[in-house]
Amino acid sequence: MSSIINAVYTAVSGLNAQSHAFTDLSNNIANSQTTGYKATTTSFEDYVTNNDLATDGSALSDSVEATTQQHTDTQGMVTTSTNTTALAISGNGFFNVVQATGQSNDSSPVLGSQQYYTRNGDFSQDKNGYLVNTSGYYLEGYNVNSSTGALSTSLAPIQVPSTIAFQPTESTKLTVTGQIGSSATSTGGTSTTTATAYDSSGKAQTVSLTWNQVDATTWTVSNTSDPTNSATVTFDSSTGAISSVNGQSQASGSAATFEYDGSPQDMTVSLGTVGSTSGISIATDGSTPTGATMTSDSVTSGTFSGISMESDGSVMATFDNGYSQLVAKIPLTTFADPNGLAAQDGQAYTATSQSGSPQINTVNTNGAGTLTTGSIEESTSDLTGDLSKLIVAQQAYGANTKVVSTADQLLQTTLAMIQ
Repeated sequence: MSSIINAVYTAVSGLNAQSHAFTDLSNNIANSQTTGYKATTTSFEDYVTNNDLATDGSALSDSVEATTQQHTDTQGMVTTSTNTTALAISGNGFFNVVQATGQSNDSSPVLGSQQYYTRNGDFSQDKNGYLVNTSGYYLEGYNVNSSTGALSTSLAPIQVPSTIAFQPTESTKLTVTGQIGSSATSTGGTSTTTATAYDSSGKAQTVSLTWNQVDATTWTVSNTSDPTNSATVTFDSSTGAISSVNGQSQASGSAATFEYDGSPQDMTVSLGTVGSTSGISIATDGSTPTGATMTSDSVTSGTFSGISMESDGSVMATFDNGYSQLVAKIPLTTFADPNGLAAQDGQAYTATSQSGSPQINTVNTNGAGTLTTGSIEESTSDLTGDLSKLIVAQQAYGANTKVVSTADQLLQTTLAMIQ
């Protein structure tokens, strides 16, 4: 009698196990088109519920248990997307993301402190300029400090608002034009040319050059902040055009330059061309010099036109002047055992003691993987294989119901004998 009852329990456990497998398979099939989804498998194991019937010293296994096995370390196929801000990881890394817990009075999201990780890189900008994937998770990275131009050392949601200001480009060249003086005076003439130059972070600084007349056609030009950084410029007595720099006569039409050394960085000063008055020159007809001006080659204005993603994890703001500027850097996080992560809604995970602590890496370092822009990582579901397994699970489920039915008939027969 107890063996028959035990058979019923065994069959019921089989029904539960196959039902579990059916759930895993149906979840894989349902998410076969879900970006970044990692398919699971079902593992079965013997489960000993009663050893009392063992007579030969061995345990009797009279039940089965099913568990879901994650495969978050399985690489999905990378395919091209029409979304230019989408990113796909090829490697072991995960994107760092957070969830919104509500909205503030100005309709901007209130972001939670819980750290999540995902492979769903189908990101796009929301109305507030945040990068959000199709599951509603906000992408985190190292944002650029707008005042210093340096990358932050702590993760934060990446936001690129349409009001972002264009950062002037770094100055590499200063250009001087106009008449610095006149040949009518033989000595003692002085002048200063100034310009605004910008360093690599877009910070403005005034630079100046001091001009001193040596004789009717010779002047010295020096860095006002460092007089030792200087050059001697001679002009043609009849035309007023540059004829040489530092005593070296150059062919007509060649560039006349002075190397500026100092803050905010070293730059080349264009004085014009030898034999031409288009750059710096002197008046030779006794007229009053027009004066000289100096400008830098920095581009100082631009209107935000969108964002672009780079394969090294750089998020760039693009402007209508053709320039783009770094606004954030995306890192990738790895785990000692990614299959130990706890699955959450929306293809996201949280760290556990089984997964190990998160290790934040630069793209393409420590096995974190590479990024492909304008692409997504497809689901790892094997639709054909899962449908085949579904048929097997159905057959196994039916076989267990047959065991329950047969055991019931045996019980009924046994009870009839007792009566």
